[in-house]
Formats: sequence, structure tokens, C-alpha cells
Amino acid sequence: MNGLSAARGEVAALVAGLKGRGHPPDVLVCPPATLLRSLVGVVEGSSVKLGGQTCHTAVSGAHTGDISAEMLKDAGASFVIVGHSERRTDHGEASALVAAQARAAWRAGLQPIICIGESEAQRSAGQTEKVLADQIAGSVPAETNGANAALAYEPIWAIGTGKTASLGDIEAAHAFIRARMEAQLGAAGRGVRLLYGGSVKPSNAKEILNARGVDGVLVGGASLKATDFLGIIDGARV
Repeated sequence: MNGLSAARGEVAALVAGLKGRGHPPDVLVCPPATLLRSLVGVVEGSSVKLGGQTCHTAVSGAHTGDISAEMLKDAGASFVIVGHSERRTDHGEASALVAAQARAAWRAGLQPIICIGESEAQRSAGQTEKVLADQIAGSVPAETNGANAALAYEPIWAIGTGKTASLGDIEAAHAFIRARMEAQLGAAGRGVRLLYGGSVKPSNAKEILNARGVDGVLVGGASLKATDFLGIIDGARV
């Protein structure tokens, strides 16, 4: 829940900054829905894609305050985040709903980024793998594959806290997630991009992006300033 109309300037600066950096990695910006349509012209002609932050499962109807996947698509999105920890915590979104949101995204022609992750209490109790396994089982539809979805691991205890999981923690979690995805989806599970999200910033992006099993990053607060986001994007270059 960040960004007023002036934030368009940061996205414009991001687009301009990418022009001088050769062939960039895949870059996605997921603004609040109020800015989505106005950013279409800003990113037009660039490699930057737009996405939504959540969606309702229905196409339309009496759901005041909600936004459908079709509305996001109509406004210019090609992706949507579903199951973010803040949605799960603040709005009680359970894994079954997240799976339904992913299917709604496909219905509208969007690619979902399905989020999973454990809390600090769950990690301290040694429940990390159980939580991840349960969330994968409940949140990831059987139709998921590398062409239609991505999965983001976001340890809740490392989001906006300044704490970052160690490389060992990240690699262990991603290895476990990959194994569960393959067990659940077969060969399709090997192709799903696994992102890491948790206090990613320019100073640690390269190290995280070079960690085993990490295919990209889901960036929170550090994406609000173009200079910081560009620093993270630079970390993705080999």
C-alpha cells in the first residue's frame, strides 16, 4: 500500500535506467491498482511488465472493494501476486483461496506469482518444512508449470524487518521447495521459477541471486526507489 500519482516518476526513472544497461533480466512492477492503468504508457516500449498485488476469484459481482483478475488484465497487467504473506495475515487468505486466485489469474490471461513462507514462531518451532509443504500442497494448483506461474518463498520473519535469511537458509528452503514441487507436479515442477523475497536490497541482491536454487527475487520496500531497484537488477547480471 505505497504509491501516489507522483510514484509514476520512479517507474519512468526505472525504465530510463534500464535503457543504458544492455539486455536486462525480466523486470516486473506490481503497483497498487490505482496506478496500474496510468503506468501502461510509462513502460510502453520497454522490457518492464506490470502486475497486480492480488485478485478476487470471481469475474465480477457484488464484491465491493475487490478487484478481479479480468479488471487487472483490462488495466494493463500481465501478472498478479497471490497469497502474499500480508494478504494471508491481514485478510485471512487461506491456501485454498490462493489456489483459486491462481486459477482466476489463468482465466483472465495473467500469470500468478504464488507466495509461500513461514513465520518466525513457526521457524523457531522447527515447523518451516511442514508449513512450506502444506502451503505448496494447498496453494499450488495441479495445472501449474514453468510457463504459467512462478513461486515466491518469502520468510515472513525477513520481510520489512531488516533481517535477511542466510544463504544457507535460502538454499535449504529453495531445495526443499523444489523437491516438493517436483513431487507434486512431476516434470512441470522443475520448470517453475522460484523467487526469494525477504529484505532484498542492492547490497545483498547479487549474493542472493547467485544462491543455488534462486531464480529471481520478489522485492518489497527497496523497489519504491528506482535507484535501489536498479541496483538490485544489476545484481542479476552474470
